[in-house]
Amino acid sequence: MLRHKDTIIFSEINSFFATSEKAIEAIFSLICSLTFSDKRFGFAQANNLKFSNRNKLILLLLFPFFDIKTTWQYADSVLYRFLSCGKDVFYRLINDSSIDWRSFAYSLTMSLIRKVDNNSESGTSNPRCLIIDDTDLPKTGRQIELIGKIFSHVTHTSKLGFKGLFMGYHDGKSFFSLDFSLHGEEGKNKSKPYGLTPAQAKKRFSKKRDKSSKGIERTSDYTLSKIDSMIKMIRLAITKGIRFDYVLVDSWFTCFELVKFIVSRRIKCHLIGMIKNG
Repeated sequence: MLRHKDTIIFSEINSFFATSEKAIEAIFSLICSLTFSDKRFGFAQANNLKFSNRNKLILLLLFPFFDIKTTWQYADSVLYRFLSCGKDVFYRLINDSSIDWRSFAYSLTMSLIRKVDNNSESGTSNPRCLIIDDTDLPKTGRQIELIGKIFSHVTHTSKLGFKGLFMGYHDGKSFFSLDFSLHGEEGKNKSKPYGLTPAQAKKRFSKKRDKSSKGIERTSDYTLSKIDSMIKMIRLAITKGIRFDYVLVDSWFTCFELVKFIVSRRIKCHLIGMIKNG
């Protein structure tokens, strides 16, 4: 079922998911129709691969529909009969820093947006909107790569974790996830950057990556300001072909840099955001 705050919404899914069999058929049909090029996104093409990248990715996309939260649970799921493999098969794929996961995610999302547009009623012209917001991502492991202390504006306390910045696209009816980045907060205490002592920072996991790899691009997001990362995301969305009428943000993101960027776009979009007092 779909939930929107305290309201359960059945009307949107009743006509489409009439029976459990129809739901599974629709999900499989949609996901299997998504295509991608191994060469374009940097997926390994070795001849000795026992399982194709396509099959592994399709299974990963199906995990949420079968309540599979981690690859550890895969062996005990009904999907295991389709591809009998261990968790390392998936880990090797998703930990490959040479793969352009951001472009791959955009490719899938754009395919879904086109499918929804083709199935929509003709003549509808709902306002299209980019929605950007951040959230706390608390963690407990002190040896996670780039882990640090963040300040929660909800609880007004410092927590171990990351700040997650997320951007989605809303066409007036459906919502699509487009992009995200993870950020740290260096803080004002120069002796404890990111809220960690030198000994704690040294114990964090670290990994050497090729300077030209996509993994390096992702880790560089960590030190970017959220304003710079947000503008970078919007610029990429426009480059990828996303067209929108509005960008929606809260008061924290409403600033001169964002206003200047939005009004200078040739697609003639607008900004909706609260202005801070003073």
